[in-house]
Amino acid sequence: DISLEKTKDKVEKLECTLDGSVDRHGNPAIRSQTGRWGLGILILVNQGLATLAFFGVGVNLVLYLTRVVGQNNADAANNVSKWTGTVYLFSLLGAFLSDSYWGRYKSCAIFQAIFVLGLGLMSLSSYLYLLKPRGCGDEQTPCNSHSSNHVALFYMSIYMVALGYGGYQPNIATLGADQFDDEDPKERSSKISFFSYFYLALNLGSLFSNTILGYFEDGGKWTIGFWASAASALLGLLLFLSGTPYYRHFKPRGNPLSRFCKVFVAAFRKWNAHVPLDDDDDDDESGLYELDAKAYSKTGAQRISHTDGFRFLDKAAVITLSDKKNNNSKWHLCTVTQIEEVKCILRLIPIWLCTILYSVVFTQMASLFVEQGAAMKTNIGRFHIPPASMSSFDILSVAAFIFIYRRVVHPLVTRLRKRDPTELQRMGIGLIIAILAMVASGIVEIFRLKYATDNCKSCQYRSSLSIFWQIPQYMLVGASEVFMYVGQLEFFNGQAPEGLKSFGSALCMMSMSLGNYVSSIIVTIVMKVSSGSDMPGWIPGELNKGHLDRFFFLLAALTAIDFMVYLFFANSYKYVQSQVMKGEIDSDEQGNNVDNQIRDPDPGPRLGISMKNVFIVVTTCGEGKVTVRHSVRIA
Repeated sequence: DISLEKTKDKVEKLECTLDGSVDRHGNPAIRSQTGRWGLGILILVNQGLATLAFFGVGVNLVLYLTRVVGQNNADAANNVSKWTGTVYLFSLLGAFLSDSYWGRYKSCAIFQAIFVLGLGLMSLSSYLYLLKPRGCGDEQTPCNSHSSNHVALFYMSIYMVALGYGGYQPNIATLGADQFDDEDPKERSSKISFFSYFYLALNLGSLFSNTILGYFEDGGKWTIGFWASAASALLGLLLFLSGTPYYRHFKPRGNPLSRFCKVFVAAFRKWNAHVPLDDDDDDDESGLYELDAKAYSKTGAQRISHTDGFRFLDKAAVITLSDKKNNNSKWHLCTVTQIEEVKCILRLIPIWLCTILYSVVFTQMASLFVEQGAAMKTNIGRFHIPPASMSSFDILSVAAFIFIYRRVVHPLVTRLRKRDPTELQRMGIGLIIAILAMVASGIVEIFRLKYATDNCKSCQYRSSLSIFWQIPQYMLVGASEVFMYVGQLEFFNGQAPEGLKSFGSALCMMSMSLGNYVSSIIVTIVMKVSSGSDMPGWIPGELNKGHLDRFFFLLAALTAIDFMVYLFFANSYKYVQSQVMKGEIDSDEQGNNVDNQIRDPDPGPRLGISMKNVFIVVTTCGEGKVTVRHSVRIA
């Protein structure tokens, strides 16, 4: 016989995650065998490689269209804008398919495969058909004219790239967050850190493509740049697939559009129904329809606490006589959780709208900052500094401030305030720093105009002011990104309903996309208002004749107004509160019960097995249940 003490030592307790995540077989995810930083780091590397591949194409696409395809500057810029906008639109498609049907892992795998195929087809079509004669595509050697079929093949390939990267991007961020259990304090802290490092990986990938790959492509070595992008994407896909057995998953919840429509239809049908007041937050006692804990625990879902906002929608959960006749039809009666999902999205919209103007500031790095730099002294001795390469200081700033925030600012603020700064507070700080960045840009432009060299015929530059004076504005934009975009990722991921997590990440990408469009609209309006018969406007082709400084100060003023509006909505925002689902046995009690059964001299009849000859492996599941996973007979 084996003593009970030795038998106890043989018992292996495998703890499951508490947030309802499952493994690839649909079983509760075991904490020690799935997710956490092992998979988080793999996803970060995957993100860096995919970003390198994408920007390896996008950073010089306008040059490729002009030098190789033969388009003029206006058509090339317009086509690149359409292509970029399509990428962000495809992010909504990817988020919808992920949240509704495929799940995040499957969506990431499929869209990454499309991404790799698109890059391979683009590289192959360029090498075989477009880069003729060999060595063309630099500033001196134009390429031959091309047939419409060859150009169409190229366009098909780059839109495959847009579909693959756009559909993949919101899902990979959410899948990475899924690897950390939000109900575990240690993993919840790691999840917050993950979003910072995720944004850092994105920036480091773009840094390599903007410098190394951009250098080869600008010199006409397009084949090297494109094949390097394809190889990077393929390596990222293989790394992603290597983690297949260990990912944590959340099951898709079905089409969210139908769920939302049911809430509005049910509320409209009961427009004259009386919503009972709930002084306490107990939905059962308030008279609103809600399922019990067991119903949610079966699907791994979480019940959302009732809130007072948008009271009209609560009518959809009021139980009437017609509901009983219709046997609680989903188009007549909705649960409180289903209604709260709709409220969550409605509350996110004002916050999201306030982030669009920040994206207008962010997009200036790729447009007016470059034009401003081109009108400054760009040489150090004989070495020429490309104005677009100044964005490297933004990336370095992002990397520096992520570590400064994580290692210095966050611990200090937490120690002083006895609580962590919220995502909304950090996003507000990002808006303030963005205002400072626009003010710094305007001041630099004032001094650039002061040192303009219009009357100097022998001068090489339009201003003798060094381009390095732009470093502060790039650094400030980078610092603001750490607070705004990282905060956005955390906020939308945390506050979006469980079945719409990828949609929350897609909102961040849509903010950037709309920022480009709004920036274009503001520039158009400013030029119409500021230009006249004897005035070239604030942003003319010759910047020395304009007032770019006034435009930067205008953006600073608009961002300040946006910040005031943001403060109003942020102060009134109510965070989502999920009710913790408890099963028949609490986790703590569960461990005690198991221990008591082992100490009991005769536990056999209770479990229906003999403890003397059976090795039990017990799993603690998220809903507090004890599951005997398997048993091994001890010889």
